[in-house]
Amino acid sequence: MPKALIVSDSHGMMLELLAIRTRHMGEVDLMIHCGDSELDYNHETIQGFKRVGGNTDFDPEFPNELVFDQNGTTFFVAHGHMHNINLSLEPITYRASELGAKIICHGHSHRAGATQMGSQLVINPGSIQSPRDRREETYAILEWDDQGKYDVHFYRLIGEEVQELAFSTILA
Repeated sequence: MPKALIVSDSHGMMLELLAIRTRHMGEVDLMIHCGDSELDYNHETIQGFKRVGGNTDFDPEFPNELVFDQNGTTFFVAHGHMHNINLSLEPITYRASELGAKIICHGHSHRAGATQMGSQLVINPGSIQSPRDRREETYAILEWDDQGKYDVHFYRLIGEEVQELAFSTILA
């Protein structure tokens, strides 16, 4: 089963981001950073991540959005600030629909969680720097199979799973 490491809102925390990347590098097929790294696009700490820019990223090389296919699943990645995710997930899910994406990864709100919206899975890994609504700094790992089953697990910065945030669904 393919796995994706999803991180967001690290806000300059290079050692922590490097530790997460190193911890999971051998077990994941894909690494995603949903913005607000506050690093240059080509900084060595963020290499290996598919990445977008957030509202605190100023390197013009960061794209605002990414769309790509991984093992037959189409992903849409955006920070979320340009899609008003603090008000509603509808704009970001609509944009992802326009691009044919099933998995939506975003950050910006620093609120960890996963939810199904229609036939799409929306994942916010939270923040490894300053979480909101929870005390744990979090990131996520998505695992899926070719039958359409998707499992999202959230982890604290130290690698311990936050079990009450786990989410599973089947997408048509």
